[in-house]
Amino acid sequence: MLSNFRIVFIIVAFGIIGCKKEEPPQNINSFFKEVIEPDDRKTITPEEAKTYHNDTHRHYEYRTGKSGHYEYNYDVSGCNDLGDSISGNINIQGKYGAGVLITTDGEIEITAEWIDYGKLKAVDKDGNEYHLKVN
Repeated sequence: MLSNFRIVFIIVAFGIIGCKKEEPPQNINSFFKEVIEPDDRKTITPEEAKTYHNDTHRHYEYRTGKSGHYEYNYDVSGCNDLGDSISGNINIQGKYGAGVLITTDGEIEITAEWIDYGKLKAVDKDGNEYHLKVN
């Protein structure tokens, strides 16, 4: 009888000690997530210059960063909702980026998102959409 009590006591003790309060999930990507701004395409920081890479066989103009966290620069062209032709330059990291489109009215700052291979959807601050492709 005493040995059964010891076994039950040990099981209960391990059960209590083994239970830990579960912590909420951490956002792992937040450490590396940087918001790309339209002006990022204008300059390359000294840190980015250390990892600058140009490859004439790829669509991007250049890339900076380290494996898994590259930032790419692309020339793009496409059209707005009215069908007017536009072109510009953007920086992309992961699925999202930002840049500037050149229209007959001047430059428009946009944020962009990959929607398919070589295709992007961009939006300006007024909510106008642009359909772009990588040149």
